[in-house]
Amino acid sequence: MMKRIVFCLALLCALSSAHAAPWNETLEKARGKVVYFNAWGGSKEINDYIRWAGREVEKQYGIRVVHVKVTDISDIVNRILAEKVAGKNTGGTVDMMWINGENFKTMKEAGLLHGPFTATLPNFALVNREKLQIDEDFTVPVDGLEAPWGVGQLNFIYDADRTPKPPRDAKALLAFAQKNPGRVTYPMPPQFHGSSFLKQILLELAPDQAPLYKPVSEADLAAVTTPLWTWLDALHPVAWRKAKAFPTGSSQMVQLLDDGEIDLAISFNPQDAAAKARKGLLPEAARSLVFDIGALTNSHFLAIPYNSDAKAAAKVMINFLMSPEAQARKADTDIWGDPTVLNVAKLTPAQQALFKSAPELEKSVAEPHPSWMTAIEKEWKKRYGH
Repeated sequence: MMKRIVFCLALLCALSSAHAAPWNETLEKARGKVVYFNAWGGSKEINDYIRWAGREVEKQYGIRVVHVKVTDISDIVNRILAEKVAGKNTGGTVDMMWINGENFKTMKEAGLLHGPFTATLPNFALVNREKLQIDEDFTVPVDGLEAPWGVGQLNFIYDADRTPKPPRDAKALLAFAQKNPGRVTYPMPPQFHGSSFLKQILLELAPDQAPLYKPVSEADLAAVTTPLWTWLDALHPVAWRKAKAFPTGSSQMVQLLDDGEIDLAISFNPQDAAAKARKGLLPEAARSLVFDIGALTNSHFLAIPYNSDAKAAAKVMINFLMSPEAQARKADTDIWGDPTVLNVAKLTPAQQALFKSAPELEKSVAEPHPSWMTAIEKEWKKRYGH
């Protein structure tokens, strides 16, 4: 029996060493490299967080991270596509990027992504695969080409003192807007929060959700979206500025809510209301809610372009961002408040202690196939674009 135990321990050690060897090689290749991380730059909290992560990765692994602040990641996708068309298969200008949805679909289909690579990341084993949909991105199989980084859920922020009984479904929201003219709005598509708002409403009003989870067809587009356009036709005359103008995004909506100009702001971070209230950016009575049908939910991911010359360093940065240390800091509402992708219950006690809180996610509704967002944005522009 003792010999068998010794043999098993020796085998486990050998397997562990064999697994560690490739990652150690990755760490060696990564040292001294520069990673150009292209990510949305429209939030001070997120920018500060990425700056902190860059300092930590440089200190721990000798990698310099440059945050390339992006307004629309689709512009970066087009740049990488142009590099491929031009035959620039090495020395790409992007080493790592924050993507999901339609942008991931485009890059995957065009062969613009490095990988599969996620199984090589030590911290990938800590991901909460039981509760998170990380094998598909807007119904498109991930196939190890991007690593989950955080979770987004569409929610509405309101001031409980001013609006004690906020609307909890599309029908109630329209009735609320008609009773309170000028107090409801949403960002103009294709801005992310605006397009997401349209999908949230469509998922509730559609006579059948099934077509939304496969590539859009002309027949399905007309049949499924008619209730959405009818709903918007009724909303716009009583919307903020009568829908002649729209907020630029979630940040402006939060400001308008704080100024008392509107009654509901849209966020994709379920902890946003509490975080902004603590920072004095919203009233103390700021609360978040999701519609009764559930919150439009997706994981956001990190990927490596196929022509990056710093792939090893990008993997080290991504692995760090999936670590308990980095995920706990990101989940802290005083810092960012973005929900963790890790299964906190399976972490060690010391790792669990890093998390000030790990709130449960709200009831979720899965994202439709990405082709629907493109079709809806096109149709919205045709009907309402100025």
